[in-house]
Amino acid sequence: MSDITAKSNAKSGLTVSQIAVIGVMTAATCVLAPLSLPIGPVPISLTNLVIYFSLYTLGTMKGTISYLVYLLLGLVGLPVFSGFTSGPGKLFGPTGGYLIGFIPMAIIAGLVIDRYINKRIVCLLGMIAGTAVCYLFGTAWLAYQANMGFQAALMAGVIPFIAGDLIKMVLAMLIGPQIRSQLKRANLY
Repeated sequence: MSDITAKSNAKSGLTVSQIAVIGVMTAATCVLAPLSLPIGPVPISLTNLVIYFSLYTLGTMKGTISYLVYLLLGLVGLPVFSGFTSGPGKLFGPTGGYLIGFIPMAIIAGLVIDRYINKRIVCLLGMIAGTAVCYLFGTAWLAYQANMGFQAALMAGVIPFIAGDLIKMVLAMLIGPQIRSQLKRANLY
């Protein structure tokens, strides 16, 4: 490893290589998250899949940082949100609660994944718990913003997504540990 890579930024504790990997995962989120299927007020997107992979490949702190950078890029106007949208209107609009809810989802799921990476069922339960919190944030905000009852918001913003989200979690659970292992071998984790 070169001296530049080996030296950490004293304030952040991150190496140049780690910052680069965070940037790669942020870029992956920016590319995949806008790809969505509009099925109602809440579209199907790949955002949570990329977050799950980020947590496996980067860990809780760096995975969450990657998502926060993505969120800031969308907030300032880059078209990285679902449907290639951006800006405060999207973040504070009807689906903004899900975008914000991905933050506690990443922290909850990430902490479980970091601690129990070799216990697949526990990691799956951690992702389910984190996703449930995201659903709660998103559903409450959707109900408020769209002036609909909580049950109607649940039917629009959660129920249609459960099966797909479980598939995304299983994919991350099966592939993520292998990616993390390769990053560790390359001294990038």
